[in-house]
Amino acid sequence: MLKYEEIKPKVYIETTVVSYLVARPSTDATLGARQRVTQQFWENYSDTFEFVVSDVVITEIRQGNEIAAQRRIDALAGLTVLELSPEAIILAMELINAGAVPKESQTDAQHIAVAVVNGIEHLTSWNYKHIVNETKRQHIDQVCQAAGYQPTILCTPAELIEEMTMKEKPHPPMDPVLEECYRMKAEFNARFKTMQELVDYLKAENIKNKAEGWKYISLPPVKSHKQD
Repeated sequence: MLKYEEIKPKVYIETTVVSYLVARPSTDATLGARQRVTQQFWENYSDTFEFVVSDVVITEIRQGNEIAAQRRIDALAGLTVLELSPEAIILAMELINAGAVPKESQTDAQHIAVAVVNGIEHLTSWNYKHIVNETKRQHIDQVCQAAGYQPTILCTPAELIEEMTMKEKPHPPMDPVLEECYRMKAEFNARFKTMQELVDYLKAENIKNKAEGWKYISLPPVKSHKQD
């Protein structure tokens, strides 16, 4: 009998994540919270995902205090290491040249490029400056798409935990009222092949409904106003 191994989705572990994982417990509220979330992510989701790194991560975690560096190395022991391919180098340069990642942060561009070129679904990081900054994420995605790649989802461990929690949350049980509503919606939508067909139908219904005495109002469109 053939046995099939479950293929786990891969998550690229960026340097800041392992640094929070093994750092000495902090009394600072923000640092302490990130440490706890990182530990929760590492302990609860290591069986859900396959954690991967790159030579860039291994090189960075070897910097600084030797004892702390060794703790970081020990934590990553046994993880799969992704090669820094020519394609990844090219994409890293494109991220730099486009200004999506600052030129003084070339290793951050390489983290992203390695994950993207290898088709890694998530890159998790606490680097709000260059990687998980909301504005930067949009620019990075645009550069990757322009280069022909599906962008990797850049997120913090907290965001990935939240995403997984939402996926694991059971859907509310179906009830007869909802079942009937869904059936009616499906039957009604199946009558129209295009949006224009639906619009034409609704216009005809509008005339009929007005003739039957339904009261209509027309409100002005609500637009957001830019602040000066």
